[in-house]
Amino acid sequence: MSFLEIERCGDFDLEISSIASDKSISHRSAIFSLLSDKPSKIKNYLQAEDTLNTLKIVEKLGAKIEENSKFLKITPPKDIKEPDDVLDCGNSGTAMRLICGFLSSKKGFFVLHGDKYLAQRPMNRVVKPLKSIGAKIDGRDEGNYSPLAIRGSKLTSFRYESSIASAQVKSAMILSVIGSADSISYYKEPHLSRDHTERMLNGMGARIIRDEKGQIEIYPSLEPLKPLDIDVPSDPSSAFFFAIAAAISKNSKIILKNVLLNPTRIEAFEVLKRMGADIEYIVKDEKYESVGDIVVKSSKLKGVEVSENIAWLIDELPALSIAMSCAEGKSVVKNAKELRVKESDRIKSVVDNLQKCGIKTKEYKDGYEIEGGKIKRAKIDSFGDHRIAMSFAIAGLIDGMRVDDIECINTSFPNFIDILKKITRIEVGD
Repeated sequence: MSFLEIERCGDFDLEISSIASDKSISHRSAIFSLLSDKPSKIKNYLQAEDTLNTLKIVEKLGAKIEENSKFLKITPPKDIKEPDDVLDCGNSGTAMRLICGFLSSKKGFFVLHGDKYLAQRPMNRVVKPLKSIGAKIDGRDEGNYSPLAIRGSKLTSFRYESSIASAQVKSAMILSVIGSADSISYYKEPHLSRDHTERMLNGMGARIIRDEKGQIEIYPSLEPLKPLDIDVPSDPSSAFFFAIAAAISKNSKIILKNVLLNPTRIEAFEVLKRMGADIEYIVKDEKYESVGDIVVKSSKLKGVEVSENIAWLIDELPALSIAMSCAEGKSVVKNAKELRVKESDRIKSVVDNLQKCGIKTKEYKDGYEIEGGKIKRAKIDSFGDHRIAMSFAIAGLIDGMRVDDIECINTSFPNFIDILKKITRIEVGD
């Protein structure tokens, strides 16, 4: 089992242009290419295990994948191919849930599976809604755990109100009918979850409208959509680790280049600003999504309560917990029960590891309380969760840290360690 030894850092002033490409948009670019009848061109596709597994799945479904130094070209098949093997989603819940929705209306038999961690993650949040509109899906515990077996069939339009705000559930439902139903479908969620699917599909010629009451109308798209021609920006979730690094390190500054600035993706930066962080956005492009640079300087942080827009920052909460641990006063996270069903139980993972670091915490069913103090060096268990591993690697900038089980970092941010080496000394061991 590999581990990281991180030494405490001095001050730094860095400009980083090698933040990993956005994982959410990379997954979607590969999957959505199958909705067209012409080749899609994708620049800066994320070269990480999860997204490369999604590419392999797209290829097994009949697409032709070509790559050169400038872009990735995906030529979709005339008809989705029924694969002769299991479709391996690796560690990606996003891939499994979105592809489950996509394949539910495609002719054929398909089996989705993943690694040992993904096999423990509940899938009913998408399987139950899909079954409610006629999808034929089965798996362990009546479809709650993979492997998931899908017998694709034509699905009709629906009216569905979700009890949770989840971009994955919403996307799976949209994909299930976008090229199948012959009348308008209606989807409603408690509040707006991340909206990349709607933005990207509308850019491809689909018609997905959100009304003033928050209901999403999905209009039939019985003709193939336009192909993608997209330059995947840097991932704000990945960039956020280094925003935290600058905010908690004395006399330090970092410039994060070409980052996706979609409002539903920078909520964690907004929370960090509320804590007192010095953050500036410099918009450079707004063709598909708002893209630009983020400048972060070291700051004196104060405690904060996080209980709203949770769906917009759910992935960044482990990293945000490190800032909370360095802040003056108490911080509280509420309404974040979804953390329990991520790559690990992230509420327990955060609380247990912060306690090892000498930080006082309280665990709640839907979040936690953190009393700011001084993070001390400790031996941390990542629980096979890339965001836990990277968050506590950043925490190591204060007093050093050992993080065990770091192979998971490659699933989303392969050059994370290389960038961190620009800030401090790191040893990687087995």
